[in-house]
Amino acid sequence: MKNKKLFIQFIKFGIVGVSNTLLTAGIIWILLKELHCSDYFSNLIGYIVGLINSFIWNRKWTFESKAKVSVTVFKFILTFAISYLLQLGNLYLMLHYTHIDPYFCQLLSIVVYTCINFGLNKYYTFKTNAE
Repeated sequence: MKNKKLFIQFIKFGIVGVSNTLLTAGIIWILLKELHCSDYFSNLIGYIVGLINSFIWNRKWTFESKAKVSVTVFKFILTFAISYLLQLGNLYLMLHYTHIDPYFCQLLSIVVYTCINFGLNKYYTFKTNAE
């Protein structure tokens, strides 16, 4: 039963993650390519929209969290901040030390963010005492 619940959470996290990645990437693309905003501004706005979307879906649907919203929000924002800063550092390095297209750098940085964020959310933000 425990493995089934973990598997279902993983699938739900994946669905939220894919939709969130598409939303974040779409916002970044619109800001970069259509509105000609800076790489960093586009990145920040894309991730803020993604953060809100991810919190709502993961809290209510993926992990069905019953914890106080204030505590969960704090942990979620801390998890986001750590994940975001690490991906932003990756983005900076790629933009300044490679010749990779800036939008592709954004996509690769999303992968970095997603991997870090999954681990932190699973084992810190939405961790239950039974885990």
